[in-house]
Amino acid sequence: MILEEPPIGLLEKASLFLDFDGTLVDFADRPDAVHLDPAMIVILERLQQQLEGRLAVLSGRALDDIRAFLDPLRMPVAGSHGLERADSEEQAPDPILSDELVEAIDQLRAFAATLPGLLVETKPMSVALHFRTNPQAERACLEAVEAVARSTGLVIQPGNKVFELKPVEGDKGSALEQFMAEPPFAGSRPIFLGDDLTDEHGFLAARRFGGSGVLVGDPRDTAASYRLANVAAVHAWLRAASEALA
Repeated sequence: MILEEPPIGLLEKASLFLDFDGTLVDFADRPDAVHLDPAMIVILERLQQQLEGRLAVLSGRALDDIRAFLDPLRMPVAGSHGLERADSEEQAPDPILSDELVEAIDQLRAFAATLPGLLVETKPMSVALHFRTNPQAERACLEAVEAVARSTGLVIQPGNKVFELKPVEGDKGSALEQFMAEPPFAGSRPIFLGDDLTDEHGFLAARRFGGSGVLVGDPRDTAASYRLANVAAVHAWLRAASEALA
């Protein structure tokens, strides 16, 4: 199925939900090496005002990490694939690592030490094994993560050059649904932009509320209704959509 670009007027009376990596910023070899263009912060701030606060980021990153990248802009954020969620003023709770997560972190660190180019990223409620700089290790990484999942009861969340282990509950779709039950989002039409398989839950949730998903990146089977080619196209569309709301 060929998806068209979203119309410029799509955000009229809508809520806007944005993924971060692969949507607002390009991927980097390390999660801490990405860069959000300061000009995009200005556009997001303007959109936040134009949408009367109906703007949020839904990310697999830890909530505090997202807030650091968005600083000084404050907005509602869901982190760790929906396992963390806070409005623009709430502080993220101090993480308490479960025994299962501690075990998973130890096992993945031991595995990562056996191959070059692997990175273990710990989050408040999950752990991720990145193989972006060694994509040939994907099969070995998957087998290692599957073994850890069996021993800990955590579930696997595949992503872009990453496998993540997290508790069963929580995804970007459930985070979007929770935001949509609260002001200022309640009663509006959600639009969610995302690039990864983890964003499909968000696309489906947006459709349930009468909204739309926008896939970022190459065409694939998706629940999204529209597509933008890459991060640069997202920036250009957000800029044009903001101008249309002016």
